[in-house]
Amino acid sequence: MAAYLIRRLLQMIPTLLGVVLLVFFLFKFFGSDPAEVLGGMNASNEQIEAIREQLGLNKPVWEQLRIYLGQILTFDWGKSWATGESVANLFKTRLPATLTVTLPILFLEVVLAIPFAMAVAYRRGSLTDRSVMTVATVALSVSLLVYVILAQYFFAFRLGWFPVQGWSDSFWTNLTTYAPLPILIVVAVALAPQIRLYRSFFLDEIGHDYVRTARAKGLAERTVLLKHVLRNALIPILTNITVLVPGVLVGSFLIEVFFSIPGLGREILLAVNRSDYPVIQAFAIYLSMLTMSVNLLTDLLYRAVDPRVVLK
Repeated sequence: MAAYLIRRLLQMIPTLLGVVLLVFFLFKFFGSDPAEVLGGMNASNEQIEAIREQLGLNKPVWEQLRIYLGQILTFDWGKSWATGESVANLFKTRLPATLTVTLPILFLEVVLAIPFAMAVAYRRGSLTDRSVMTVATVALSVSLLVYVILAQYFFAFRLGWFPVQGWSDSFWTNLTTYAPLPILIVVAVALAPQIRLYRSFFLDEIGHDYVRTARAKGLAERTVLLKHVLRNALIPILTNITVLVPGVLVGSFLIEVFFSIPGLGREILLAVNRSDYPVIQAFAIYLSMLTMSVNLLTDLLYRAVDPRVVLK
């Protein structure tokens, strides 16, 4: 296990380096000129050149790349070109708000989708199964924006159960007052595809010979489902969760904008509109590091779930 872990960590280095170089050269040669964006339409050539010198954009490419690599190694991304705020401080202060929303979403998606999917898979072809699948199909065809608008109107504006928008400095107030409505909206939307997908995993396992053998031995149906079917279905479920983790983080951007949550997602969208490259580049690198870390953790969980899995 230790040898595998070391080997995977070493393999992540060239992968991360490739992402770093790709991000750098994409923004360098295919992005708009930050000096012209920050200077505005009425800026003179002298003002634009002054901005380029201030941002270090007039230095040779290799020198800019060296500075960029140094920022990554020290986790010091410099300052935002648009606001002058430290990029590291921006991530430090905005990330808690994002995690307050995304972590409960991820937890509830997994905890609710698995038992629901197992229940409808066990009752395949029944009225319950057909009803749940119909509701899930209809839910998939409706945009997230529709859910947000309707939820804000009925549950916040009309019924007054939740505030329409807002955020505070208190973690507990945010978690109990401002975060529940956006969390419930995203979970309600995400459950539909997750239940459909996990149901197919469970149905595939229920149809195997080992399930019929376990039933023939007289094992209780609860034991068959939890000890055998669930355990074997966890492998593809973990694979799906691997994709789900970065997706939940990116998907929270829209929620943060609609509910005025001062999180990382809203800052990234503002950075894109402002061509604030240091913030965008930092997020791209952090997201790639998160994805690789989650992939590694998932491989280790494969081994924990099924000892027959061989890590090479």
